Amino acid sequence: MWIFGLKGDSGFSARSTAEQVTHGLDGTGLTAIVTGASSGIGIETARVLALRGVHVVMAVRNTNSGKKVKDEILMEIPNAKVDVMELDLSSLESVKKFASDYTSSALPLNLLINNAGVMATPFMLSKDQIELQFATNHLGHFLLTNLLLDTMKSTARESHKEGRIVNVSSEGHRFAYRDGIRFDKINDESSYGQLSAYGQSKLSNILHANELARHLKEEGEEITANSLHPGSIATNLTRYHGFVDGMVSWVGKYVLKTIPQGAATTCYVALHPQVKGVSGEYFCDSNIGSRSSLATDAGLAKKLWDFSLKLTESK
Repeated sequence: MWIFGLKGDSGFSARSTAEQVTHGLDGTGLTAIVTGASSGIGIETARVLALRGVHVVMAVRNTNSGKKVKDEILMEIPNAKVDVMELDLSSLESVKKFASDYTSSALPLNLLINNAGVMATPFMLSKDQIELQFATNHLGHFLLTNLLLDTMKSTARESHKEGRIVNVSSEGHRFAYRDGIRFDKINDESSYGQLSAYGQSKLSNILHANELARHLKEEGEEITANSLHPGSIATNLTRYHGFVDGMVSWVGKYVLKTIPQGAATTCYVALHPQVKGVSGEYFCDSNIGSRSSLATDAGLAKKLWDFSLKLTESK
């Protein structure tokens, strides 16, 4: 029995794979955008959604890599509907072009999987002169979501099917700076911490979903917004400065997941009927999970929303 708000009640666990949590589900007629779909759990998310009949649009920075993944998916699933489009989330100009091209394509949009990200990079600025992790992990997805919302709303109304927005966050959100989001020090190199900045960006993913869920509910739209922790997975995100060593000490009590297990919660939140109508929640291991106190701060979520609007509108 499914009882919303309780952990461990979905019937799935940390060991469940993306194929297992979507077994028997039919996504035919749905269209999804998956950012970062050419590596790590993004590949598996795209593959499993396609396996379930979803038309998957892979939004990737490197289209050559994306096309290779598409070919691999089609070899396994000949009838899969998969497209590849270029998207660099660290560039607001690229985000705007992607959204414009997608809107011009007249494709519907049922599912938006904000999956792409970078982790614990040395201090760098994006093309828009914003700290790279905040720019890529949060701001790019924030703008992308806003630009595609009208398409999602019209799709939900015309199809009478619930739209779902899924932000892939991380338990790393607990490592954010003490005050959560350093609005006045986003680009402060002198006090920059690789892990704290990563935590800040992942906290932003959760707060974004929270505030978006509130907006959508107030507007009466049949679209949900949730965030999640995919699990501790050894992917190419952990390529900077021996970050894996520090991460392993933190997740000592956990066991690293495989990529099929890591993509499970994303696919569960995107497709499973158990999640129908659930919005503004944080999922872990294909169940509703717990988050930090900062990640439930409605005032902080509103402040981040307004801050993000100003940053994206001024560029």
